[in-house]
Amino acid sequence: MAATTTHSMGSLPSGLAICVTLPDLFYLPELVTGGLVWILVASTHVEPPNPLAWVMFVSIFCFIMTLLWVVFFIAGCHRNASAWAAADFAYHAIAALFYLSAGVDLAIITFQLKSGDFRLYQIDIAAVVFAFTATLLYFIHAVFSSLRWKYF
Repeated sequence: MAATTTHSMGSLPSGLAICVTLPDLFYLPELVTGGLVWILVASTHVEPPNPLAWVMFVSIFCFIMTLLWVVFFIAGCHRNASAWAAADFAYHAIAALFYLSAGVDLAIITFQLKSGDFRLYQIDIAAVVFAFTATLLYFIHAVFSSLRWKYF
């Protein structure tokens, strides 16, 4: 708990300090849930495949960008902390919006294909749950990032 209080809401951590501070504590769950959405959607077969293209784009884009964001923060690349705090908020707000739209798209597709193979239906339901979980994580991260940005 002491590590959480060493960084105020107005500072940007670097190194392994991102593992114990808010909102940076959400990076790992975002990566895990986004990766699960990516894997689950890639393991199903939908005809036509185009409706899932947006879901795959969002999950891959957010996974790669979040991973790069983590690397930037661990490496301490954030010299202008105010600009990085604003960019952190902007990215996570956009990612939350993207995941919300992808989750709704995936839920509609899953609902329409419920009369198909039950195993694939269960995989699609799991993907929907993880898409909305990722939405919630990115939204919470965006809220805490906006609070951190406010104190700069």
